Amino acid sequence: MPGWDKSFSTFRTHLFDALKGELPGVEAQFKLVPPGRAKPDFELIKKEKNPRRAGVLALFFPVKEEPHLVLMKRNEYPGVHSGQISLPGGQWEPHDPDLVATALRETHEEIGVSQDLIEVIGVLSEVYIPPSNFLVQPVIGLASRRPNFVPEQSEVQHLLEIPFRAFLDTNNLKTTEVNARGNRYVVPAYTIDNEIIWGATAMMIAELTHLFRAT
Repeated sequence: MPGWDKSFSTFRTHLFDALKGELPGVEAQFKLVPPGRAKPDFELIKKEKNPRRAGVLALFFPVKEEPHLVLMKRNEYPGVHSGQISLPGGQWEPHDPDLVATALRETHEEIGVSQDLIEVIGVLSEVYIPPSNFLVQPVIGLASRRPNFVPEQSEVQHLLEIPFRAFLDTNNLKTTEVNARGNRYVVPAYTIDNEIIWGATAMMIAELTHLFRAT
């Protein structure tokens, strides 16, 4: 990719620079949404839906100087996001000063990474998830080395540590069929190492990849 030599330091600089500009928002996110879905009216959603708020963390770290992103595959449970792949994070709690704090707290609880090891460098655009009525704030964080991950076994089936270049490779972007809430859907998704990353998580990653392609 032009302007990016795959080193973590270059990635960090590139990301800092990209976040100084205007975020692409739903225009980038909706590249990973099935055709025909209406774009959200956030003011109307906040007014009429009273959505629950959540914060998630896109945590990047180097492996042999190449930037990687950690994702987690959730355990099966009676809920709308059962078995799906997501960024670590969860629901805002009253003791959280803001959604950045929520993302950091939940990351520590779910995958065992202390916030002391994370440099928060910015946020992405919010994502609304209709099935669970969550309005999610993605947060971007960097760790200077690969953390010692400790997944919470009651919530996490396993972790995925994926080179960021895999998301920039259009060969990994495919339309595929998924099962959710007892239904089958045909969706655009990242298919990497036989794992399917779709839905809100894919939308957030799509905005990240747009930031790299646009600068």
